[in-house]
Amino acid sequence: MLAAGIVLIPHAPLGLITTAVQALAGTLLPSASLFLLLLCNDPAVLGPWVNKPWLNVLATIILAILVVLSLILVFSTIFSGVSVTLLLIIFGSILVVGLIGIGFFTRGRLAPTVSARDKEDRFTWRMPPIALLTRPVPSRGRRIGMTAMGAYILIAVLLLLVKAIELGLGH
Repeated sequence: MLAAGIVLIPHAPLGLITTAVQALAGTLLPSASLFLLLLCNDPAVLGPWVNKPWLNVLATIILAILVVLSLILVFSTIFSGVSVTLLLIIFGSILVVGLIGIGFFTRGRLAPTVSARDKEDRFTWRMPPIALLTRPVPSRGRRIGMTAMGAYILIAVLLLLVKAIELGLGH
């Protein structure tokens, strides 16, 4: 109903609204994916079904690519004259160096271990009621990642909002 009401506003900059919503969705996608990855590694929630180390490597690479694409989307929306190819080269290089650094510092600590007994109990295991779950203890890496993602989202959303208002007032 809100979207229908906005469309009915006379002289509303619908192209600008559509672009702003697209940029906002692209900004929020990596954070939602990060929360999903954290959930997939929580043994209290998934028990013997937690991610295997190779799945964490794959998910980390995919998440890193999503962050780079999100950064390119935000930069190209805010600075319309910037070269997307140049952004791809710059952020892609940073991505490769970052992934190598992450791989170096997290060797062997990619997923919680699943015991042989847990593997046997996979088909009978049930998640405990949500009221009985405890908060996961955040590691230093998890805190750094969540803080960086939160700061990125806050800055990107504010910049996109400023750009949308700037463009809206220019019409």
